[in-house]
Amino acid sequence: MKILAWSIVLGLVHVLVAASLSTAQRGLLWNIGPRDGVPAPLTGLAGRLDRASRNFLETFVFFAAAVLMLAFLQKGNEHTMLGAQIWFWARVAYLPAYAIGIPFLRTAVWAVALVGLVMVVSALF
Repeated sequence: MKILAWSIVLGLVHVLVAASLSTAQRGLLWNIGPRDGVPAPLTGLAGRLDRASRNFLETFVFFAAAVLMLAFLQKGNEHTMLGAQIWFWARVAYLPAYAIGIPFLRTAVWAVALVGLVMVVSALF
């Protein structure tokens, strides 16, 4: 459950970093306004970190559900804890890996996180 709590903090970091760079690129008036219409696409670092944030949110749902199910069913063990730790630390590495933009690095880090998630989910079956 501690990994889940820290994952929530990590998700907030993703959102805050992406929102800050989005505001820097689109302007404060856009951010505080009604955001009507289609905004200009984010580019460069702001675009990469926005995509990283969205990717975190997409995978966090599955991770959180699996961890909560393991806790409810009392099926957690050393294997699932290792999987949760792998997922978490890979997701920590994902944000800077995406920001740097080195080809294949982001995908490799994402794949490591996926392995961790599969380790967690596998105990449910």
